[in-house]
Amino acid sequence: MRTAIVTGANRGIGLELCRQLSHRGDNVVAVCRKSSPALDALGIKIIDAIDVGDTSTMPKLIEATKGMSLDLLINNAGVLATDTFDAFNEEGMRQQFEVNTLGPLRVTRALIDRLNQGARVGIVTSRMGSIADNTSGGYYGYRMSKAGVNAIGKSMSIDLRARGIAVVLLHPGFVRTEMTQGAGQIDAETSARGLLKQIDATTLENTGRFMHMSGEELPW
Repeated sequence: MRTAIVTGANRGIGLELCRQLSHRGDNVVAVCRKSSPALDALGIKIIDAIDVGDTSTMPKLIEATKGMSLDLLINNAGVLATDTFDAFNEEGMRQQFEVNTLGPLRVTRALIDRLNQGARVGIVTSRMGSIADNTSGGYYGYRMSKAGVNAIGKSMSIDLRARGIAVVLLHPGFVRTEMTQGAGQIDAETSARGLLKQIDATTLENTGRFMHMSGEELPW
């Protein structure tokens, strides 16, 4: 039985990833700031009071995973704020950077000794982090934070290769979740299914790719 750990697991895409991983027989560990009734109902291990944007919560994560051997880490936790050239909040931009950019690096470093050789690390980023694909502007903090985590994920794919760990950067699609206020083109179930397919297809031979959940490789 494989063991998978998912951050931002209490709702949306993270919750659905946990549900699908559990249904296919994986041992799933859900990480979040605060659990939800829907997450509790899955009957899986939950590690709460973990904020990926706060370094001080990493020792608790390390202690709570003591003795675990992880085959999959999905860095899914994220935040989104709307800003424009004329109206943006610098503190909101910093928060997005702490959670979206540094969060996956913090968590992966905290759990690196738990990851087995042959393990995979998935980072749920966004197409909005693609500089080449940006045709609409705006969303300065979110775009910046996702472009930053793309750079982090690419570097990790190189640095973790010697440990036998592969990394993939994942765009979930435009998903109807609380984060998008119900707007979107697909539901969380469809997105999670596609994300897991891309993760399962990730190897040391193709590590470091930026993939749409549909299977399209995206430009940086």
